[in-house]
Formats: sequence, structure tokens, C-alpha cells
Amino acid sequence: MTPPEAPRSDAGRMPPAVSSCPGVKASSKMSVLRKRSDFLAAARAQRQGTGSMMVQGRDRRDGDGAIRVGFTCSKKVGNAVARNRAKRRLRAVARELLAAEGKSGWDYVLIGRADETATRPFEALKRDLCYALRKLAGQG
Repeated sequence: MTPPEAPRSDAGRMPPAVSSCPGVKASSKMSVLRKRSDFLAAARAQRQGTGSMMVQGRDRRDGDGAIRVGFTCSKKVGNAVARNRAKRRLRAVARELLAAEGKSGWDYVLIGRADETATRPFEALKRDLCYALRKLAGQG
């Protein structure tokens, strides 16, 4: 019979935060927009269109360094299944890129496009979001 393994010295500790983007600090805060007033404020701000999405961005100027992001798709995108698929893809690309490419203290709203957001290759979606974020940063 073999003796049980000795307990590890780091047992019970939380593992370090891991980022999916290289060079991104684990302290990058990102939250989701929920209030209609936040979406309307972003709609009045800067916008940049790409082949697969429209990105609206605004500097909140409230001293909070968190990046907030919202997602929306109109009924032009398709039925509920198509809209949810498009929003899932927008969430995935935002999760990968926004912490690294977005500006802290900004609100971003990603709007899906009909026939494009759900079918465009994921690498092209990432390129589109990077392009839009660079353009919005240059306008501000």
C-alpha cells in the first residue's frame, strides 16, 4: 500500500488570474452595460463602423478606470437564434480584445450587423474590432 500524497503547501489558495491576451494586466476591470441610459449616452458619442459590426464609444470622465461594454442586435440581424449567436460572438471577441485594446474609463457598445456578425470568420471579427477601437481612440 502506498502512502497518500502530502498536502500541497499552496492548497486552498486562489490560482493567479490568467488573461487570454498577452501583456494584459489581471487588474483590468471590465463590466457589462445594463441600463438604457448608458446605451443612449454611447449612441450620442463617437461611432466607427466595420464590415461586421458598429462600435460606439465614449469617455465617461467619471474617474472610474473600468471598461464597460454593451452588446445589441436589432431584429434586422434575424430571428432570436441569429441575434443570440451574433451577440455571443461579439461577447467572445470583446472578452479577448477589449481589455488590451480598449481605453480605461470608456463605455463601448458593439452592435451586430445582419448576415455579417454571425457568419464572418472569428479572426476577421477580431481585426474589425481592433480597427474600430484604434479609430475611436484617435478621434477622442
